[in-house]
Amino acid sequence: MKPVIRVEGVSKQYRIGTRHSAHHGSLKQTLSEIFRSAFKVNQHQNGDSPGGEWVWVLKDVGFEVMPGEIVGIIGRNGAGKSTLLKILSRVCEPTSGRVELYGRLGSLLEIGTGFHPELTGRENVYLNGAILGMARREIDRKFDEIVDFSEIEKFLDTPVKHYSSGMYMRLAFSVAVHLEPEVLVMDEVLAVGDVAFQKKCLEKMARVARGGRTVLFVSHSLSSVSELCNRVILLKDGKIEEAGPTEQVIDSYLREVSPTSTGGFTASTHDRDMLIAEAQTFDPEGRVKSCFTHNEDILIAVKCKINRWVPNTVMGFNVTDHRGRKVFTANNPEWSRLEPRTGEVGMTVKIPRHFLVPGKYVFTFAVNDDWVENVLPIVIADAGSDFARFEGGDYGCVFANCEWTLDSV
Repeated sequence: MKPVIRVEGVSKQYRIGTRHSAHHGSLKQTLSEIFRSAFKVNQHQNGDSPGGEWVWVLKDVGFEVMPGEIVGIIGRNGAGKSTLLKILSRVCEPTSGRVELYGRLGSLLEIGTGFHPELTGRENVYLNGAILGMARREIDRKFDEIVDFSEIEKFLDTPVKHYSSGMYMRLAFSVAVHLEPEVLVMDEVLAVGDVAFQKKCLEKMARVARGGRTVLFVSHSLSSVSELCNRVILLKDGKIEEAGPTEQVIDSYLREVSPTSTGGFTASTHDRDMLIAEAQTFDPEGRVKSCFTHNEDILIAVKCKINRWVPNTVMGFNVTDHRGRKVFTANNPEWSRLEPRTGEVGMTVKIPRHFLVPGKYVFTFAVNDDWVENVLPIVIADAGSDFARFEGGDYGCVFANCEWTLDSV
């Protein structure tokens, strides 16, 4: 099968600390440029460099994407993610290398990409369709679907300059996915929408990919990337650090941004009577990982070091979510049954599937007076749940496996 995107040795260099002249600017802009030029001459005469500094935003990036793939692109701010998508979308040209793209591309790089602020929502739908190379009859055929999905029918004949950022995003996304590009490129735009609409967009992108079209998705939401993408590219300092299966690459990224995330942690002090020495998370197959779906068991291996036995102690942990809420606390009943001893004690605890709701979490472990706080960050992704149908998509803190009795029909 022929790839729909082929990127070969793409590099991009920018100069920082300089301004481009305004060839067609106003008189005020022209006078400002003349003043800056004179100022730069004075800087040069005083020994300062007028040329600015050249930096490589991307360096020798290469990969292929096959039809129907949903590929996530992740990395820290400044890693080159947005620049890569701009090159793919022909917004800017690479300094070196080449990009081959087969098929029509729809891009959503920022809110309202391709929208004219003075035109109405209705007019912008047709403008975007024309930019994508679609005939008017094709846009007519999709128009009602676009409006229904965007949920802004009431404001359709209002100039988009009066839209909120959320309304912009709703219409722009709806246009991008419904006008049937072979390749859809998206850069973190879903962060603007409410939770329910984000969920709706992710489901739509998944349906788009199942229909044979290709999606490139840049996001800092690892749970969204995990839920949506079947392959991920990790960028670091403008280069591809790793590319491969979603969970594997996300785990690598989490190890980078938080060294204790998947490799566990080791205590730096051993002078306490009892202490938490090591801990790490893994799946039931024994693979060390930090990204799970909500229907997976989460296993945590913990080692305690006992230098001196202290009677009547308690060992356990608590879990905190990304909002800073303490979700639950679990004490270890087996600890109280231990015979007095010294040395290491290893134990494993299982957090059952269908318990933690999708989100990001950290752990705090304790034994006696030793506390290890906010370690082992994990991500729980939604693998598909009836709870997602609730308005707003807010699951609360945990899924509750309550017992129900049907009293009458």
